Amino acid sequence: MADPQVTEASVVIGVDFGTLSGRAVVVRVRDGRQLGSAVHSYTHAVLESTLPGSDQRLPKDWALQVPSDYVDVLRNAVPEAVRESGIDVADVIGIATDFTACTVLPTTQDGTPLNEIEEFAGRPHAYVKLWKHHSAQPQADRINALAHERGEPWIERYGGRLSSEWELAKGLQLFEEDPEIYARTEHWLEAADWIVWQLCGTYVRNSCTAGYKAVLQDGSYPSKDFLAALNEGFTDFFDAKVSRTLAPLGGRAGGLTEEAAGWTGLLPGTPVAVGNVDAHVTAPAAQSIEPGQLLLVMGTSTCHVMNAERLAAVPGMCGVVRDGITPGLWGYEAGQSGVGDIFGWFVDNAVPEWCASAARDAGQSVHEWLSDQAAEQPVGGHGLVALDWHSGNRSVLVDHGLSGLILGLTLATRPPEIYRALLEATAFGTRVIVEAFEAQGVAVDELVVAGGLIKNKLLMQIYSDVTRRSLSVAGSDQGPALGSAIHAAVAAGAYDDVHAASAAMGAKTQGAFVPDADRADAYDALYEEYVRLHDYFGRGANDVMHRLGEIKRTATTR
Repeated sequence: MADPQVTEASVVIGVDFGTLSGRAVVVRVRDGRQLGSAVHSYTHAVLESTLPGSDQRLPKDWALQVPSDYVDVLRNAVPEAVRESGIDVADVIGIATDFTACTVLPTTQDGTPLNEIEEFAGRPHAYVKLWKHHSAQPQADRINALAHERGEPWIERYGGRLSSEWELAKGLQLFEEDPEIYARTEHWLEAADWIVWQLCGTYVRNSCTAGYKAVLQDGSYPSKDFLAALNEGFTDFFDAKVSRTLAPLGGRAGGLTEEAAGWTGLLPGTPVAVGNVDAHVTAPAAQSIEPGQLLLVMGTSTCHVMNAERLAAVPGMCGVVRDGITPGLWGYEAGQSGVGDIFGWFVDNAVPEWCASAARDAGQSVHEWLSDQAAEQPVGGHGLVALDWHSGNRSVLVDHGLSGLILGLTLATRPPEIYRALLEATAFGTRVIVEAFEAQGVAVDELVVAGGLIKNKLLMQIYSDVTRRSLSVAGSDQGPALGSAIHAAVAAGAYDDVHAASAAMGAKTQGAFVPDADRADAYDALYEEYVRLHDYFGRGANDVMHRLGEIKRTATTR
């Protein structure tokens, strides 16, 4: 340990802000052991239909949140985790947070979210836009077309296409759809940075989200000329709304304010680490920060992150950023917009009562029962292949106008067979991403899996068989929170850098799942069919998914 004042009893706190809740963990600095944890669900969850206290319907593909829900996590989860751990708060040497991204909000100069200003409480654009807010796709399409038309060099750092999820598309949507809210926006910032601001009273932009979500490359955002070509009034977007004050990952943003100390029960002045993204911060927790270690953080969606020593233009990447994951390396990000969400959709909306009854009789959840039934099927025995685009495609097509598909249904098809086909579809989507890396000479040597879905052994084995790779599994089921705790330890001076902290505090089970050669051969045949469908519906041969989406939008406005 780097700091002689750090003792054997020293602990750090990591807070992971997810899609529906926030989790706090208390972690021992010397070995990463988790001593306590607590979860607090967001009161307002995700706003996809109406605003709080309103019956005004939100448009399709909107996903908003209420920022006060995030503060409630600090008020509730952190003190509860501390109580469970039994530690003395004097032994807490640092706290760090991570967030979903791009989750972005407009604030005043002092950080007040615009939705908290009474006159704007009924305005959708005044709220947080969650990562899964996809209604800025038209703006993203224009950004991408113009970037290629002008030959903007930064577009290749994002696989040739910026996502509708990222800050630029959402910012342009705000400007064009609610100019008044845009005019009142003095800071357009990631929730990852806003929550750190609330903790320590200092607004600094973390280098991770700045690079991946705000198109900061080689020290510059897209030019004023480019913004003016999008819309003349949008010229000063970055200069006026987006901070250029950056801080490195693992750095110290400041110390806990008196108010934040009151929320958390910690001591004022406790070091607060610079913000980070949930998937990226998980890499040191899963000891997957060396080049060639592709980390899959699997939950409602999957984020794929990996370090490499070389820069390459990999089609469909969410970004490649120098020092974006760990210092000294190029950090690549890819992803799948729907994974656990797809399985959840099927169970919630398409499983008959007899399956639920059978699960209850077996003392299992519906997911567990379907997985056990699906595990008995031979590869290809269901006669199905699916596309995992129920929430659009993040990588490699970067198109949230695409939709899901299941091919091969007959009157004999049963729910466990469909369930398995959906599991396989997400594995096929990951294989597409792996092959995109390798086609550009970026080696993928190891797959490491973290997140809530690692509990599904069938799913993990399918991923191993489909990709023909061994899967290592993160040692903690709270990967993002542990990763934040690791960064807190670095910010507090307990370790010299993230590499040293990861070696001491992170953990994984090497080769937890290995591919079966016969199943892998069988999956190769299914994967070929997946790729045919992927390219046919996703690369312009048949634009029916977009046409159906337009028909749906037209129908809802009649």
